[in-house]
Amino acid sequence: MDISGQTARRFVLGRQGLWPGRRWQGLAGTDRAMRTMEHLQLDPLAIMARAQDLMLHSRVIDAHPDDWQIQTYERRRFFEWGGWLAVRPMTELPYWRVLMRRERESGRWGALADEHAGAIAEMRDILHRRKEVANRDFAMGDRTRVDHYRGRKDSAIALHYLWRTGEVMISRRERFERVYAASSRVAPKRLLHEASDAEADEFLLRKHVAFEGISRLAGAASSLERPMPPSDVRAWLEQRVGDGTLVEVRVEGWTGPRWALASDAAALRTLERGRVPRAWTPLDTTTEEETTFLSPLDVVSARGRAKPLFGFDYTWEVYTPASKRRFGYYALPVLWGDGLVARFDGRLDRTTRTLHILGLWLEDEALATDEAFHEAFARGMTRYRRFLDADRLEVTAVTYPAIRRRLASDRADDLEVAS
Repeated sequence: MDISGQTARRFVLGRQGLWPGRRWQGLAGTDRAMRTMEHLQLDPLAIMARAQDLMLHSRVIDAHPDDWQIQTYERRRFFEWGGWLAVRPMTELPYWRVLMRRERESGRWGALADEHAGAIAEMRDILHRRKEVANRDFAMGDRTRVDHYRGRKDSAIALHYLWRTGEVMISRRERFERVYAASSRVAPKRLLHEASDAEADEFLLRKHVAFEGISRLAGAASSLERPMPPSDVRAWLEQRVGDGTLVEVRVEGWTGPRWALASDAAALRTLERGRVPRAWTPLDTTTEEETTFLSPLDVVSARGRAKPLFGFDYTWEVYTPASKRRFGYYALPVLWGDGLVARFDGRLDRTTRTLHILGLWLEDEALATDEAFHEAFARGMTRYRRFLDADRLEVTAVTYPAIRRRLASDRADDLEVAS
């Protein structure tokens, strides 16, 4: 299948629920969005809101911070796991338990188990007797100090090991710190088994393609927690194209083929004809009418994907030394229509309930005088400010006079704008 760059861009956005507008609403919509996204990556930083909450805000009408926790910890419809930490549907657990077993059998985790065997046995016994356990339950003075990226107490390493290898799960989070429980207390009994290795590999490779939308299947080995040489990847792709599971996609201007799920072929053809799949119909405004702000970890723009898709060079600069940052510490891409056209950095002062815009950078300076963009950006900022429960918007750092004036003119009854 040959498609244009615009079709590829719109498909990847739409497949992830970001275009042509929000099509889910409320807690039920949060559930739908989390399943459609394939993985909801978690991150603890809360400069404005946490990355996972920003992802859901950009897809779900009336989203609230921590709605994902209701679905995950209260309703038990999802679970979190992995070194690449993400939330996935609970029904997928048997496939992921194969990866948990592979980690347990790996040399790295085996060495850790040997080194901390006593603490692991102790935590296993405590979790057998208690409903929940958190690392904060153990005082530093009572533990063996360790030097590890997962913590400074042997209890932290032991709990992490038991979680990664499947004996325990995250029952809930308290101030974003993990609270552990035996897996039997968290997951339904019917899901506490392993799929076969072949079933798990097949499921996880398809999920990899679905997550990226249009994929080269790079990093297949990391998805499977086992070696998978390029020849095996090519063989799998050929088999799945042959049996109708995948379709080969060639994108105008891109080098080499990509692959998509065959179940998405109809959407690709619809987009190539210049139409929008019916299932993607927005419930309110479109991204033309209202900009959307993407999470720094959103799959459509993170890890270099923004460049081929949008011609937008995006790096999350939170780990970049301040002297080397081109933009802000927590700058977010701005989606308008089907393009990434700007980025802004911000900070939420929770004490004064003020959202500070610390900088705004446009890809095309013509947007500085484009009233349609100004209106769409102001609408997006209004929704975003309400999502953050901010009463005040500080815009003095916006260097584009017309945009600053448009933001300052939005004087709703519940909003004070400083300009």
